[in-house]
Amino acid sequence: MILGHVFLTISTTGTPERPATDLGFLLHKHPDKAQAFSTSHGTAHVLYPEASAERCTAALLLEVDPVALVRRGKGKGSGGAPDSALAQYVNDRPYAASSLLSVAMSSVFKSALRGVCAAMPERAASRLPLRIEVPALPARGGAELVRKLFGPLGWDRVEAEPVALDEQFPEWGDSRYVRLALEGELRLADALRQLYVLLPVLDDAKHYWVAPDEVDKLLRAGEGWLADHPEQKLITSRYLSRRWSLTRQAAERLELVRLAESDDLEVEDVDNAVDETKDTEERPVPLAEQRRAAILDALRTAGASSVLDLGCGQGQLVQALLKDVRFTDIVGVDVSVRALAIAARRLRLERMGERQSGRVTLMQGSLTYTDKRLTGYDAAVLSEVIEHLDLPRLPALEYAVFGSARPRTVIVTTPNVEYNVRWETLPAGHVRHGDHRFEWNREEFSAWASRVAERHGYGVAYVPVGDDDPEVGPPTQMAVFTLASADPAPGGPDTGARTSGDPDTAPRTAGDPDGHPTPATGTTTATGATGTTTTTTTKEGAA
Repeated sequence: MILGHVFLTISTTGTPERPATDLGFLLHKHPDKAQAFSTSHGTAHVLYPEASAERCTAALLLEVDPVALVRRGKGKGSGGAPDSALAQYVNDRPYAASSLLSVAMSSVFKSALRGVCAAMPERAASRLPLRIEVPALPARGGAELVRKLFGPLGWDRVEAEPVALDEQFPEWGDSRYVRLALEGELRLADALRQLYVLLPVLDDAKHYWVAPDEVDKLLRAGEGWLADHPEQKLITSRYLSRRWSLTRQAAERLELVRLAESDDLEVEDVDNAVDETKDTEERPVPLAEQRRAAILDALRTAGASSVLDLGCGQGQLVQALLKDVRFTDIVGVDVSVRALAIAARRLRLERMGERQSGRVTLMQGSLTYTDKRLTGYDAAVLSEVIEHLDLPRLPALEYAVFGSARPRTVIVTTPNVEYNVRWETLPAGHVRHGDHRFEWNREEFSAWASRVAERHGYGVAYVPVGDDDPEVGPPTQMAVFTLASADPAPGGPDTGARTSGDPDTAPRTAGDPDGHPTPATGTTTATGATGTTTTTTTKEGAA
């Protein structure tokens, strides 16, 4: 009955001289005992369904506590989890191999992963006839990707059988799960390390925040096989949750390993060209950091103490706001439950003190609906948000923010499409991110901002962010809107916001049936974050 829910089995064969039960020594788990180990998300059990001199099988069963998974992964100080969706409690984590199983393996089989066995050091260093089975393995990429990942690693057989969505209805096709079976002669430590890395890679998800130390974990587990793996790029990207900076760091270090191995040298002997005691190069400040710095400067100039980060994503700006004590009430809003969970882990809300946690709130919400919770704040930030909306839905966001919430200051940043020609790695005609529905030039952004400001009673000033190229302008364009008066917005609800009774009807911009911004002409006098400026709404003036 239990075996129907086992996540992982490891089997080997032996002889009377070298019995298969040596597996118990190598795993540091006695075959005659069923043992239980507490983990941060449940209980791991190790048991042996069969143990004889001819054949021995060790099974790892992980009982996942879904409540503990939510609390530890997404908690928030004294305020509870930012996501209370039922899907957080009812999912496949207790039934499928994932990063939870990898973490359990690293805890329960720690010595085996290192290849350490004081009782049988020679056996630990030797190849064993192994068969490893994982009954339910999430595989984003299907059975073919499973074979591509395990095939080059020395296994004689890699079986990846797709699991049907429902055997009673074969016409529904296959699920994203496979039954994995590996057979071959490998060191036990090597086999366990491969599984430790590739299980979460195939699942393409992790239950915890990927910190910089994950690079070290990846390289330790990938020692001897990852540097030359043909799918190294995919493995590192997925294992590090597609965090570009960490993926690049891992790739650079793996290249050093490959070069060192090819010349039979130590890595330290290859990577010795730089004197680490001296700073020989000025590193450019990433555009994301420059953008956050510009936003913080504008918020300080506006004298804001309560701030909405609308479309907060993974919480980078919220984290920066928390470091400045003048911001006493910070709210991060995003429609993505997963993004809010990552933000909560980034901010370490679960371990945050009561005073600090009282300054920050994470909440789920759609920016195209009016929301009474968002009224009464000094400032709102829409950083790299508007370009992710379909243009017909943009007026709904305009009213929800400028017409309904009506903070004294609104800061909007968006890419400047003219600057894209300066990105060497960006193909011509492509936007910077696959989810961008549009990218505006300076004239289009200025026209949109001027129209929104005029309709809702705001002034607007423009601030370049990043290197302000004399030909194509800055990489990021920023508009700082300042409320001209406390009067109600000139437009009414019919100018933008959707309501819960009309979720599918996108409002149109007055005078523009398609909802696209119409470039304006002439000049408007606007009160910006640093005073009153006269802004000419043409490309030259916006630059």
